[in-house]
Amino acid sequence: MDRVLVTLDGAVQDPGAPLLFADDIGALRGDGVFETVLVRDGKASALELHLARLRRSAEALELPDPDVAQWRTAVEAAAKEWGSDREGMLRMVLTRGREGAEVKRPGTGELSGPAPSLTGYVMVSPVADRVERVRSEGISVITLARGISTELATNAPWLLMGAKTLSYATNMAALRFAARMDADDVIFTSTEHRVLEGPRSTVVIQRDKQLLTPPARDGVLPGITQRALFAEAEKAGWKCEYKSLFTADLVTADSVWLLSSVTLAARVTTLDGLRMSAPECAAEITEMVDRGIDRAWNIADWN
Repeated sequence: MDRVLVTLDGAVQDPGAPLLFADDIGALRGDGVFETVLVRDGKASALELHLARLRRSAEALELPDPDVAQWRTAVEAAAKEWGSDREGMLRMVLTRGREGAEVKRPGTGELSGPAPSLTGYVMVSPVADRVERVRSEGISVITLARGISTELATNAPWLLMGAKTLSYATNMAALRFAARMDADDVIFTSTEHRVLEGPRSTVVIQRDKQLLTPPARDGVLPGITQRALFAEAEKAGWKCEYKSLFTADLVTADSVWLLSSVTLAARVTTLDGLRMSAPECAAEITEMVDRGIDRAWNIADWN
């Protein structure tokens, strides 16, 4: 089974059959939001945290508030259908729906009534081959200027800097550029040379028993895996802090990590060609990420 597709009514659909209309605004304009979730042992990891972030992103785009119970049911159905013998990458996708208030039946010219207000579905697909490699071997990264200021999120909130939207063309272009430079991934930087985030990850640096990550006010997406790490690390006696970081902080750190919901923890092994050795605590950090994600099944564990 290469794909699992579930609509918000909980029905399992044929993943090879068409689902979106050609005039869906998510496809036409990238006007929508999504979440990517790791399916492990037949369950969606940290689901409640992803549902909460989906609601925040929808609010930023002025979409109707998602029915969390409906999404939860669809996700659980998709994860169950996927099975527990392998990991999967689950996407929750929500778009503004079809363009225009009314649509015509093909070939008749007759109006079929109001168009659906939203399009929503859940899809599970195999985890990319690269994931296991970067989890175990680490990742090569280059820094790229994003051409924006860290003040942009505050001064121009309509740019949706902290929302997880479907408008990912710039992020994918950055990853293609990195591949041409023989690198695996990217860390974006601001016009002030501050660290932002990766195209699909949160940046965390480690110094001794301290973990640091850029704050959301700098225009980065709040990371769920990073939050899981911080919750677990604090219990283990680590100091965790949200702090604006400069590019130089990456070079002087004991280690740099890219955290994301599917890859989980990937240690940066080279940064702009500079080799970065693994610290003695590297295994501890990856173990804390795994434990943190497991604990995120129960939101009460985070209080």
